[in-house]
Amino acid sequence: MKENQHGVTRESGLWTGRFQAMASPCEVLIDTPDMAVAEALFRRAEEEARRIERKFSRYRDENIVHRINHAGGNPIEVDEETAYLFDFAAACYELSGGKFDITSGLLRQAWRFDGSDRLPDPKAIETLLPRIGWSKVRWENPLFTLPAGMEIDFGGIGKEYAVDRTAKILSQHLQNVLINYGGDLFAVGPRADGTPWQIGVDDPDASSEKLVAKIPLKQGGLATSGDARRYLLKDNIRYSHILDPRTGWPVKNAPRSVTVLASTCLEAGMLATFAMLEGSEAKTFLEGEGMPFWLVAGDSAL
Repeated sequence: MKENQHGVTRESGLWTGRFQAMASPCEVLIDTPDMAVAEALFRRAEEEARRIERKFSRYRDENIVHRINHAGGNPIEVDEETAYLFDFAAACYELSGGKFDITSGLLRQAWRFDGSDRLPDPKAIETLLPRIGWSKVRWENPLFTLPAGMEIDFGGIGKEYAVDRTAKILSQHLQNVLINYGGDLFAVGPRADGTPWQIGVDDPDASSEKLVAKIPLKQGGLATSGDARRYLLKDNIRYSHILDPRTGWPVKNAPRSVTVLASTCLEAGMLATFAMLEGSEAKTFLEGEGMPFWLVAGDSAL
């Protein structure tokens, strides 16, 4: 393994760069013999991921999300990129029948998915529900008005958007790149020899190191939604972190994980999350969408 000062390593014939962003391990695999090209592409990828994190993270206090969440009900004018994400969020809300809602982040005040058996007080959830609901916001591009006491959170789409943005930038320079931000991926073409990248889908059972699927990927986005790391377990009932914003409670009978392949990472992530929100109807929903998918329900991959 050969490493240079920029953190890019030579591993198994590939240049690999790693960094932490968006609360996730991020990795860029670059298939080129040219170290200088690999270094430049990796730096550009990291810059873009960190730019998006700075701009859209709800944990920052100097960005557009903070301004909107603290506007006290006053309209805020947003730029074109933010407008794009609001349009996408609005479409997700409509297509999911209100189950996908970027105003539902407030539920984190009641839920702590730490693997324990500590369920929230139902009254705590009830007090939050009146402050949740995309139907209560006013979005007339470029003005966004959020009622006082509500919040927006792009966490459900931000990482996938960062993957797609990075892919668009790197594709202008090289077609043999795989971007992986916390398990959300995009292949900018195949390996340099024309073979696909081999993507492993982990078993959602945290105690297992086996793969439930191995996916050959030459082009496109791949995203996974599941409860492998964020859940509660009480009286042998597993409570997934996938919450229905209309009730404030986890979706019943949701799969352990859903992985979807689509033309973009945003689309793949949207469909994977939609499927989780469908609960026991996840497989039927995915079959109706016509996209390749891998679903883990209980102990089996479907």
